Amino acid sequence: MSEAANSSDVSKPDDVSGNGNGNGKRNRLLLIITAVFVVLGIAAFLWWWLVLTQRERTDDAYVGGNQVAVSAQTSGNVVSVSADENQLVNAGQVLVTLDSTDAKSALDKASSALAQSVRQFRQLKEQAALFDAAIASRELDVQRAQEDLQRREPLLAQQAIAEEDLRHVRDVVAQAKSALQQAQHQAQAAHALVDGTNAYDNPAVMQARNTYIDAWIALQRTTIVAPITGHVVQRTVQPGQRVQPGQPLLSVIPLDTVWVDANFKEVQLRNLRIGQTAEVKTDLYGSDVIFRGKVSGIGAGTGAAFALLPAQNASGNWIKVIQRVPVRIALDADQVAKYPLRIGLSTVVTVDTHDRSGSTLPQGPTSKSSDTHIYELDATQAEAQADAIINKQL
Repeated sequence: MSEAANSSDVSKPDDVSGNGNGNGKRNRLLLIITAVFVVLGIAAFLWWWLVLTQRERTDDAYVGGNQVAVSAQTSGNVVSVSADENQLVNAGQVLVTLDSTDAKSALDKASSALAQSVRQFRQLKEQAALFDAAIASRELDVQRAQEDLQRREPLLAQQAIAEEDLRHVRDVVAQAKSALQQAQHQAQAAHALVDGTNAYDNPAVMQARNTYIDAWIALQRTTIVAPITGHVVQRTVQPGQRVQPGQPLLSVIPLDTVWVDANFKEVQLRNLRIGQTAEVKTDLYGSDVIFRGKVSGIGAGTGAAFALLPAQNASGNWIKVIQRVPVRIALDADQVAKYPLRIGLSTVVTVDTHDRSGSTLPQGPTSKSSDTHIYELDATQAEAQADAIINKQL
């Protein structure tokens, strides 16, 4: 019994020692795990403080672009359609051709009217010269009548002629003076139409010239061309269709000048500034392509303010809804050329707001403008042809 007791007493110190080592290991493990979580928490806090608070992100963003609507400028029947949906067209390329029969007939009539107006102007100048000559003839008649009267008046005193003959001579003088006045007024009327003008600035000729130019331009507008280079969308015109001025036929979208409209919440706008850099990820390319961009403008109002039917917030059942303001992101042109985008694609926009020195509103007019020179040659060519018609009639 004593040996068993002794053996049990000897084994107890070993068990106590073993339990102490196990608790120490667990404590050290718990300390390590706690330290790791503390470090991760501090890292997460620093990441949030230094990175996430310096960025604004939204997935309510879509690709936007210019949609140039091509419409008819004159009425007519469609003869041919030279562009199809999604086709790339260049500026100046013929898209739609209208029947030009009526326009050609109107141009021929305007050409004849212009030539006739020039001939009438020449005729008026000749008439003015004719009336000038008539004035000289009437002045001679007045002079002869007055000389005849002067010779006969002494004869009346000598009773060499009858008083009735003298009265007749006096009537002849009055008639000559009246004819002179009539010729003078006719000359003045003729000169009023031609004095101070030539065949180019005469009002009648100018009116006929402008009518010719309008008819010439109307003929050119029977051929509808692309105002810019882009892809055809929303084509509704068909051959044989009757179109009217202003009727939309199709649209052209230049996909090389697209942008992103990111709709940020109003609480996200306080740190946004024009010129800040942005990253744009599209659903089309995913994370493989991250577009670079810059904030080019912040909307002047919320989408609700410009809606077709604005919300009536003064009603009794008002519920506050966080509003969104469109922020335009200008994309890098080289990336857009390498990775084409389509209007309306969904994107995720992240704006780096570290630099907040920029303004929230544009400080001046933009230097970039959209224009087209396709229609500038119409008036110049029409004027040249009108002048050629005038020169031919002179």
